[in-house]
This record gives sequence, C-alpha cells and structure tokens, in this order.
Amino acid sequence: MAQQATETEFTLDTAAELAGAEQGRETIRGRSPWYLAWRRLRRNYVAFAFLGVFVLVLVACGLAPVYASHVAHTGPNSNHVLEQVKVNGHLTSVVSAGGLIDKKTGKSCSVSGPGCVLISAIPIGPTWFSGGGRYVLGGDSNGRDVAVRLLYGGRNSLIVGIGSTAICIFFAIILALLSGYFGGWIDFVITRFFDLFYAFPVVLLGIALGSALAINGFHHFGVNIESGSIWIPTLVISYVLIPYIGRPLRGLVLSLREKEFVEAAISQGASPLRVMFSELLPNITSSVLVFFTLIIANNIVLEAALSFLGAGVQPPTASWGTLISDGQNLIVTRPWLALAPGIAIVLTVLSLNVFGDGLRDALDPRAKVKIEH
Repeated sequence: MAQQATETEFTLDTAAELAGAEQGRETIRGRSPWYLAWRRLRRNYVAFAFLGVFVLVLVACGLAPVYASHVAHTGPNSNHVLEQVKVNGHLTSVVSAGGLIDKKTGKSCSVSGPGCVLISAIPIGPTWFSGGGRYVLGGDSNGRDVAVRLLYGGRNSLIVGIGSTAICIFFAIILALLSGYFGGWIDFVITRFFDLFYAFPVVLLGIALGSALAINGFHHFGVNIESGSIWIPTLVISYVLIPYIGRPLRGLVLSLREKEFVEAAISQGASPLRVMFSELLPNITSSVLVFFTLIIANNIVLEAALSFLGAGVQPPTASWGTLISDGQNLIVTRPWLALAPGIAIVLTVLSLNVFGDGLRDALDPRAKVKIEH
C-alpha cells in the first residue's frame, strides 16, 4: 500500500490528465493554431458553399477538352460558318444571313429606321441540348461553339489567374523577407521599387506592358516568349501586383523581426537564411494563404479587363475577357454571348472572395468563435 501511494504521489502524468482522470472526463489535449483555424473554418458553411462553387467551376473548365471532343464535337477555334446543325429534327444554319434588326425585339425590320440596326450575320441561338450537345449556348459570328469557348476561356483565365498569383506571391515573399530582415540599404532599395509601382495605376500599367509585349513578345535574358502566348498576361499581371503583396508582408516581417524567438535563433548561431525561412516564413504563412485566395480573384478580373481591351490574352485564344469583347457587337440580338462569360466571372470571383474572407476569419487568432463541439 505504501509503495502504491508513493507511485501516485510522484506520477509523471500532467495536471490535465490527472484532472480528467479524477472527474471521469476525457483528457484535455492541446491543439495547434492550424487545428483551431480548421475548426473555425468548418463552421463557416457559407464559405464552404462558395468553395464548392469554385471547385465546380474549376472542374468544369478542367474538363473542357472532354466536353469539346465527346459532346460538342468541335474545338474552341473551329469555324462552322457555312455548316448546318440539326435542332429538334430540323436543319438550322449555324450562321444565317444578317440584315436590319429591331433593337428592342431582336426581330427583322421591314424598313430601315432609327430603331433598327444593320447586322452582318446572325449566329445560332442556344439549343439547350436539343442539338445533340452542339451549340448548347449558341454560336458566335464565326460559327464557333460558345459553350466550348466558354469552358476553354475559363481554363485560360484560371491558368492566368492562379499562375500569376503564384509567381506574384513567390517574389513578394522573397522581397518582403529580405527587406524586413536585413533592413538598411536593402530595405531602402526594395521599398523604392514598391513605391515606383505604386505611382502607376495597375490597369494602365498592365495595358502598357501587355500591349507592348503582345506585338513582339519577350526576347531578353535568354527568355523567349512569342507574341500571343498566354505567358505574357500571366507575367504582366504577376509583375504589376508584387508591391501590393510585398508591402503588407514586409510590415509583418518587420514586426516579427523584433520578437524574442528570432533573437534566440540568432543568438544560437542561426544563419540569415535559416531565420528567414525557418522562423519568419512559418509565422506569415496564414497571411500568405489569405492573400493567395483573394489575389486569384483580383487577377481573374484584371485578366478579363486586359483581354477585353486587347492587352491580355490575344485572339483567337479564348478567355472570359475576349469572349465579352467578341459578344459586345451582338449584345442586341445575342446578349448571352457577353452575359455567359460575365456570369462565369462573377461566380468565380464571388466564390473566391467569400471563401477568402472566411479563411481570413478562421486564421485570425483574435476571432471570437467558439471552439468547443
């Protein structure tokens, strides 16, 4: 009995385990900040619902080649101006002859007047799967399938948006770590680089760079990118947005640079690279994740704007911006040519913004969210 009492007195169990054993409850366990953030996030059903919307858009655009080859039986740039398609058992011209069209009703005008507009050609309208999977959302003035181009355009827009965000975040992290950790003349040079870009509006700078590179491409420093390549808008967008990510991250690094754990690592002989990537970088990862989600939405909108103005993705390559540009001339008779990519942009950007806000609230340690089940 004496031996048992001695073992109980000098037990190595933690106070939490002893309290749980005495009261007949489960042992209290510590949770990491990432686990607590996940518990906050999974309670935000709205954020998860919009994440599901974005995943659906991502999967649909990723399956664009499958839809084009097995359902629509056409490519994104294939013209079918002189062809006919069977709709409800009747042959219908993909592109019919134009003429005078009433602006309000979209029907033919018998005589010319102020309410009529001259249309050179009228593409087929949406068949809604009554055409055997062809021209579900109709065709454009060149006889191309709008649904196929919408999916391929979304694929290109997502590639540009996600790719430019990844490049932008990578260089912003490197510059922020160098500027915030070393300070001095390195910080001065990098902050002046940020200030230089802040002096120009993002859209105007993107138009200038995109228009110049769209003509001759980029052939410098051993890098050869031909004009019309999707890499041009990707690099332009990532380049002009680096300061808008780098400056906030630099502020975080400056505040963390004075913390005790950084001074302890330096006193133990840790190299600058180890301090930056083993001590500072993990502590700004949550902010980087939030920035990554929100900047993707911003870059998709910027790509659409540049492509609409002719400084982004170049025709005949499809993107949501070029589809809106192609459909503006037929907005009276075929409004869905511009509305379909517009709705796709709204759904994608809205879903990313809502999920990004939810992710930011979950990763904020000061968020007043209950963590008990």
